Amino acid sequence: MSEDNLFSPDEERLIDEAFQHLIDSYLQTKHRKKVEIITKAFQFARQAHKGVRRHSGEPYIMHPLAVAQIVCSEIGLGSTSICSALLHDVVEDTDYTTDDIKNVFGPKIAQIVDGLTKIAGGIFGDKASAQAENFKKLLLTMNDDIRVVLIKIADRLHNMRTLESMQPRKQYKIAGETLYIYAPLAYRLGLNKIKSELEDLSFKFEHPVEYKDIQEKLSFSREELNNIYEDFTRPISEKLDDLGITYNMFGRIKSPFSIWKKMNKNNLTFDEVYDILAVRIIFDPSSPEKEQSECFDIYLALTKIYKSHPDRLRDWVTHPKANGYQALHVTLMSNTGQWVEVQIRSRRMDEIAEQGIAAHWKYKEGSSYEEDETELTHWLETIKEILEDPQPDSMDFLDTIKLNLYSSEIFIFTPKGELRTMPQGSTVLDFAFTVHTYLGTNCIGAKVNHKLEAINYELKSGDQVEILTSKSQKPTPEWLDFATTAKARGKIKQLLRKEERANQKFGEAIFHEFLEKEELEADSDKMERICALHGLKTREELMIALGQKKIILGDAERNIIKGESDSWYKRFLSSFSSPKDKDKKPGEAGHSDVDVKRTLIINDMDLHNYTFAPCCNPVPGDSVLGFVDENGHITIHKRKCEVANKLKSAKGNRILTVEWQIENSLFPVTIYMKGLDSIGTLGKITEIISKKMNVNMNKLVIESKEGLFEGTISVMVHSLNDVDSIQKGLKQIKNITTVVRKEE
Repeated sequence: MSEDNLFSPDEERLIDEAFQHLIDSYLQTKHRKKVEIITKAFQFARQAHKGVRRHSGEPYIMHPLAVAQIVCSEIGLGSTSICSALLHDVVEDTDYTTDDIKNVFGPKIAQIVDGLTKIAGGIFGDKASAQAENFKKLLLTMNDDIRVVLIKIADRLHNMRTLESMQPRKQYKIAGETLYIYAPLAYRLGLNKIKSELEDLSFKFEHPVEYKDIQEKLSFSREELNNIYEDFTRPISEKLDDLGITYNMFGRIKSPFSIWKKMNKNNLTFDEVYDILAVRIIFDPSSPEKEQSECFDIYLALTKIYKSHPDRLRDWVTHPKANGYQALHVTLMSNTGQWVEVQIRSRRMDEIAEQGIAAHWKYKEGSSYEEDETELTHWLETIKEILEDPQPDSMDFLDTIKLNLYSSEIFIFTPKGELRTMPQGSTVLDFAFTVHTYLGTNCIGAKVNHKLEAINYELKSGDQVEILTSKSQKPTPEWLDFATTAKARGKIKQLLRKEERANQKFGEAIFHEFLEKEELEADSDKMERICALHGLKTREELMIALGQKKIILGDAERNIIKGESDSWYKRFLSSFSSPKDKDKKPGEAGHSDVDVKRTLIINDMDLHNYTFAPCCNPVPGDSVLGFVDENGHITIHKRKCEVANKLKSAKGNRILTVEWQIENSLFPVTIYMKGLDSIGTLGKITEIISKKMNVNMNKLVIESKEGLFEGTISVMVHSLNDVDSIQKGLKQIKNITTVVRKEE
């Protein structure tokens, strides 16, 4: 930021207009009209940020004004929250203190501003080691005042709307953590509209080419979608009018991110995504008591006009989501042969869907808020369980939070008929730990609907579950492969750590005996090399492996300790270090790890120095980034890779921008195909790949069933251009309907 003494008259006018718009919006709400304190907060913030500008060049005060506008208009909060939003950066960025805020505006606003200051800089600060702790602070504020989190989401939304002015590396990091944490958090708090916008903005900055492509296709098909909407809704309107229902109906186009996500998840092309158009019906019930029954009345009326999809009815009316969302979702077959999803909501349900938790909990200005007894309370208790883990690995911690933030709910019954809410995808083992830690620790299986099932059996909504135990049973690392809930994973890790400590102690004794016998000494540098030899990151991992008898010490370790082996590691790491750091080891004070501002150039000569992530198999031409681990080793990921999203979120300061300069090297790619089975298709595929394109084919897997086929083909390519050429060639083969690049 730069500082000027004064803003121009035009800029001062823009500031005044933005504040007046905020006041006008506030006066249109149902909150008690406390314009005076909002004006006071604005004047205080304006003076505090006087002369300061954002990266975009606009006056800084425009940012807190925009955040306050979002808090007021898009989340629906009152004067306390609006004042806190206006003041949210004052303590962090100026000489004013929390006590100053308290003296001028009272303890409640000061408490919220203090909560926002503690998590300033986002959940993910510049120091990777502090990220898990920063996120803990954010979650703990939920128990003090949920408004801290709501204002933080508004702050992030405005930052995403103005991300254009940031450098690309910063854009990737901010977009990555937004998609990984803030969007799920907004979803869990019921802010569905904000969640969708955060996802789309993250998508726009992380994958600009794909975003632009989908936007163009949506624009091209908008007229066609409008015609489908008009034809589809005409008989519905006539029916609802005949029934005397007061309602609003409108079409909703699926967001670019949702379309892209579905295309990737199901290996679809844009034209194969059938539910791009949805219809929303918002009605006014004749009385609060008849709200639910009238939802189903509308549903029954629709099924008399169109046939419904038997597997696509979602009843969130009688079983609301944990974030309070209520609606009936039904998918109907239109007269043109297309499936169209219809969402049926009352006016109250729609308000909750749009404003989320703010529509649930009513705030009393100047005092604490009242909280409804909803499933959200249960979710906050789940977050507390996650926080109880004393030393979480930051990546595991974020992963566990993400899992619990973004999961849909299923309903499970105990043998006595008690109802328990579980995340979708939960297993028998998860349910056991939910009931009691003892049941989880000693679980050997369960009777699900009176039928024996294994501990990794995935539960379905409505299942009745009786846990079976054995005193001889104990957790194993494999349990983490099918435990999904925070409580289950936390307890399993706690028990495994206890066993690891015993193995580590045993491993230390084995290693000490080896050194004494060989009359050797091992410094930290040699320990790093031994760890690297076995693909381990830390000395602790090495000792545990020794204790478990997974590693037997021998000649290789002896040679490393004697200094008879060398590697390119030091030379490579030093090429990324600043001159003053070249003599320092990773982890020592003052070591910069890598110069993260530098762009990494990948050429044919250096390929052996990097790992190309098998989770996404990047090739030259893909939008990629580099991640530097604690040992200085660099792994290359595609920017859209899920693993890369986690790394950007948890360890953003270790991300490098990457450019390709590859000419001769080959990279593995897998192409997915499906279509109509016919004689000669296989021959045409191999002819396209091997003869016409002269591409080396490693593996071909084809499966045919009921007149259809699907399969994969593994090839070696020089660049993304080769991949595009192969896909175009395969698409020209008659009866092949889908050709997409497949991720691992």
